[in-house]
Amino acid sequence: MAIKQKVRFFCQECGYESLRWLGRCPGCNSWNTFVEETVSKEKNSCLIKSGGDNKPAFLNDISVFEEERLDTGLPELNRVLGGGLVPGALILLAGDPGIGKSTLTLQCANKIKIDKPVLYVTGEESCQQVKLRALRLGANKDNLLILAETDLEMIEKAIQNVEPGFIILDSVQTVYLSEVSSAPGSVSQLRECTARIMHWAKGGGIPVILVGHVTKDGSVAGPRVLEHMVDAVLYFEGERHYQYRVLWGLKNRFGSTNELGIFEMTG
Repeated sequence: MAIKQKVRFFCQECGYESLRWLGRCPGCNSWNTFVEETVSKEKNSCLIKSGGDNKPAFLNDISVFEEERLDTGLPELNRVLGGGLVPGALILLAGDPGIGKSTLTLQCANKIKIDKPVLYVTGEESCQQVKLRALRLGANKDNLLILAETDLEMIEKAIQNVEPGFIILDSVQTVYLSEVSSAPGSVSQLRECTARIMHWAKGGGIPVILVGHVTKDGSVAGPRVLEHMVDAVLYFEGERHYQYRVLWGLKNRFGSTNELGIFEMTG
């Protein structure tokens, strides 16, 4: 029996859902942002399920402890993150095309002080292109693994086999779930893929950095729900033809958002 499908219209700015096309979005007041997407009535398999027997606890009985942080090997990145990477943190790194997001994340993957393997997933470049950048940066970490893949289910299989301690996904707009009928980068794909990625991070205590695109006006591409789902939103900016870049936090649940990081791009 064929699966019945329905059509919905989603605002590409805020993710507002409508039964029909609208010129102006009631959610964010943006014009001409609605795109038609097919939504399947099939059961959503990427809903996050709790792995434990959670029970309510009295507020006074809850113990508070200092989060253990991982040294990224980049002091300026540690500063912006509030002292380093928190296990299980989901971080969105956004910036203009060509500003150096892939370079920064590859440097972090090479220098992070962790015993487990580091998995760098690239959806926009081949493994050979990443290798060439690594040679320019002098990246030679023994337990750094490169995977060129955009199918999120295949990425999940690699994670299960490798059991990494740190994951970088470059970029979140390129990955897709086959069970979601819309195109990669659409509101539905971004929402469902990010929900499943958040399940990896929280369920396994694995810090994950998502590289994200930006729109023409400089804001983070995708629905606002994407920014709300992650723990920290970092913005990387600067003049493309100069060697210095600035990293600052739009949101950070684990540290201050007022810290700036200054990077000298040499790769």
